[in-house]
Amino acid sequence: MSAVMETFAGKPVEPVSKPAPASGKINAKAEQAEARRRLAVGADLSKTGGGKSPLRPFLLAALPPIFGLALLVLVWQIVSVKSSGIPSPMATLKEAIVIFSDPFYRKGPNDQGIGWNILASLQRVAIGFGLAAAIGIPLGFLIGRFKFLAGMFNPVISILKPVSPLAWLPIGLLVFKAANPASIWAIFICSIWPMIINTAVGVQRVPQDYMNVARVLNLSEWKILTKILFPSVLPYMLTGVRLSIGTAWLVIVAAEMLTGGVGIGFWVWDEWNNLNVPHIIIAIFAIGVVGLLLEQALVALARAFTYEEVRS
Repeated sequence: MSAVMETFAGKPVEPVSKPAPASGKINAKAEQAEARRRLAVGADLSKTGGGKSPLRPFLLAALPPIFGLALLVLVWQIVSVKSSGIPSPMATLKEAIVIFSDPFYRKGPNDQGIGWNILASLQRVAIGFGLAAAIGIPLGFLIGRFKFLAGMFNPVISILKPVSPLAWLPIGLLVFKAANPASIWAIFICSIWPMIINTAVGVQRVPQDYMNVARVLNLSEWKILTKILFPSVLPYMLTGVRLSIGTAWLVIVAAEMLTGGVGIGFWVWDEWNNLNVPHIIIAIFAIGVVGLLLEQALVALARAFTYEEVRS
């Protein structure tokens, strides 16, 4: 020990010990490397859906509608218990099975299956809606394109658009003297407004730079319509078409209740006169399902058109 401990100027000099390894820095670097490895593994798992059930997206999409329908059936069951005039869901289901087992029977002009009545209503809707589209969409382009026409038609549209479809039906009966064209007239006049308004708004929202380029290139009005306006207005126009088909399907039920004949609206009114409440509820669900299918078909059509525009 004396060989190690020496004195210098009367003071002991301690031996110089070796520096301890920087274990803290090494541990910190190791922890950082492990954290980076875990993050990389987690990113790879998220890309491959690691650990998650493949049924998870399906369940997340399917469970909310199932719970919603279950809630509707539960409320319906409670109301049927409280009120003797409302049939239970099970009793209505049994009647629906009987009705839809033969939806296309015919026993006379006023005694037909629900399938024939739905087809008759769809035929009227197709005619009235087609006429509304043939007139409303071009008129919307003109109103959006020319300020003079917009100023001329805007007050007329603002006054006539809120009018109930039932108010238009007597005018149709007065002019056409028959129930079928009167119903088509009511569909036409009520479903034309969404197409006019949405198409005109789409034309007015076309960027002014596009129109300036068309003016510089001296494009004809047809070129402006087909190359600039139509691609830009297409989403607005299809939105108006989708709203119009819903309006048309609503109007036909009310119109057929008043005009009679063949149709789902007349079928509902006829079942009410017979006090057949289960059939009325079945008709309500049938009307809702057909309206949903019509709207979804137009949504799919809109997506297809929009996709083609993006590709082109």
